[in-house]
Amino acid sequence: METHSYIPVPPGVGMEENFLSLDDILLSHERLPSRTECTFPRLGFLEKSSDSRDIQEGTKMEMPLFLAKGLYERKRRVVSVELPKVYKEGWRTVFNADPTVVDLHKMGPYYYGLGSQLLHFDSPENPEIAQAVLQTFIGRFRRTMDSSQNAYNEDTSALVERLDYLERALFRAGQSGLNSFQNWERGRASTITASSLVLNYRKRKITDLQP
Repeated sequence: METHSYIPVPPGVGMEENFLSLDDILLSHERLPSRTECTFPRLGFLEKSSDSRDIQEGTKMEMPLFLAKGLYERKRRVVSVELPKVYKEGWRTVFNADPTVVDLHKMGPYYYGLGSQLLHFDSPENPEIAQAVLQTFIGRFRRTMDSSQNAYNEDTSALVERLDYLERALFRAGQSGLNSFQNWERGRASTITASSLVLNYRKRKITDLQP
């Protein structure tokens, strides 16, 4: 029986997060261009480019996603979040033309996850962002899965390096399914074995029955 020291926890879907997922934890540290809408007293030491004691209103800085979401309020303006360039209109036009030519990992390894999280912030461009993320996924999905099915026992590093983390997970799932199918065709499908818990329980019962 195959054992794992760590069982991967899948990330959340869409705007939801799974805080037990390493992918979602890393996603929450992605940095967003932000602007303070009020003064933050005695926090000037956090802004390395300034010698001020406070973070002044109107200061532009980059914040991790989890902090920007924590400070963002619709009723009381504390911080405002600007769109990363890959989600702006210029890049949305590129994605609409042909999403397969873009190196998503270089542009942002969590393109789909971060794009979904940006919908937490009020922006007039939210509908366009959501549509662009969805259509990009649809446009690249078939090529990703076709590549995973046609690269059996080959070096796939060149294929994978251009993929977003979600696409990489889909690629691995496709290859795993293909590998299982190939083993089944060759008669190498894994046999059902007893759980180690059952085996240990049987050993304890035998020991108890011995005089």
